[in-house]
Amino acid sequence: MKIIEGFTQAKPLFSRQVLSGLWDDADREQSVRQIIEEVRRRGDAALFDFTQKFDRVKLTSLEVSKDQVSRAFSEVDKKLVSALDFAAARITAYHTMQKKKLLKENAKARLGWLMRPLEKIGVYAPGFQVSLPSTVLMTVVPAKVAGVKEVIMVTPPQPNGRVSPVTLAAAKIAGVDRVFSVGGAQAIAALAYGTESIPKVHKIYGPGNIWVTLAKKMVFGAVGIDGLNGPSEVIIIADATANAAYVAADLLAQAEHGSGPKAIMITTSKNMADKVNNEIEKQLPALSRQSVAAESLEKNGFIAIVDSIDEAIELANLYAPEHLCLAVKNAASYIDKVRNAGCLFVGEKSIETLVDYVAGPSHVLPTGGTARFSSPLNILDFVKIINLVKTDAKDIEKLGRAALTIAKAEGLDAHARAVEKRLDKGQGGS
Repeated sequence: MKIIEGFTQAKPLFSRQVLSGLWDDADREQSVRQIIEEVRRRGDAALFDFTQKFDRVKLTSLEVSKDQVSRAFSEVDKKLVSALDFAAARITAYHTMQKKKLLKENAKARLGWLMRPLEKIGVYAPGFQVSLPSTVLMTVVPAKVAGVKEVIMVTPPQPNGRVSPVTLAAAKIAGVDRVFSVGGAQAIAALAYGTESIPKVHKIYGPGNIWVTLAKKMVFGAVGIDGLNGPSEVIIIADATANAAYVAADLLAQAEHGSGPKAIMITTSKNMADKVNNEIEKQLPALSRQSVAAESLEKNGFIAIVDSIDEAIELANLYAPEHLCLAVKNAASYIDKVRNAGCLFVGEKSIETLVDYVAGPSHVLPTGGTARFSSPLNILDFVKIINLVKTDAKDIEKLGRAALTIAKAEGLDAHARAVEKRLDKGQGGS
């Protein structure tokens, strides 16, 4: 990995000068817009045509039956099923704790709020080339804990025409209600507007390629979306006490996602930077995705050397990474200084991979610098708040004059009249 020395030299690399353009692609946007309009106009027929055109799979049915799900479940290695069950239990426990802490109504107060789970959501599960059962668990389980009534999952068929058995096993474990064999922008359009087979949902969750992400961007407003998920990223802050082999392993774990993800290290030690680079060279040949990881580190990886941990954290806060790891002495003492991160890992034994699969918090995290203003997928993403107001005659006397004055200042006579009618007891007020 290339090395940049000095805070001043490194700062421009962390400033993310261009964020809004991450998903700006006029040609692809036009194509996605056409796909969405075709699905709105032709429904299921468009889904069959697009699946044959893009996935080269000719489907006879869109919905995956319960029997198909059960058969797929029986095909999956029992050890993997056990691991998925374990992960689901951990994710359930974590989000149940969140629910108890965060979802507290105040329905008895005169000015309060109600908490209501969303009724019907859609989850996109990638799966044409690589199955990601962990993503199914990380999106569906929190939804079920929150009380969502119906979860509709869409996932592309594999080249053999079947949906990945591993994806279906995860769907069964997580509690997905219905599964449809369709992917790409057309799947997002189907969830947003509904077709003869696929019901319209209220909010769409889950990562995908640029076609899926652009489609989510375009249907926002007709439905809610969880966010626009970009390439994954990690910053590891390491001092001279860090274990270079651990740091290298974590950087390589990030890099094997592909050429888009970013693996970055910030250190206070030139010696540690050299050690980590040596470890990467030692560990890289053993990876099955060696070429992918090597390209990622060459294209998007680097090491910044600064004078202090405070400078390192300042750079990390500027970058607002998806994952931020503190592989430093007394790591917990720096927690309060971290302002922007999707997930913070405290100490070198806090491994990102555990959160990816089994720790408990959802691994769906803000990317592309959006951790400056957004949060990881959590229990609040699956509920909505309804304000509750119960005012009486005393409240009208106390609040009405001010409301009346503001309404008149805004030139909204009917608003003012609605208050006046209640203030003027002679006009039928009480």
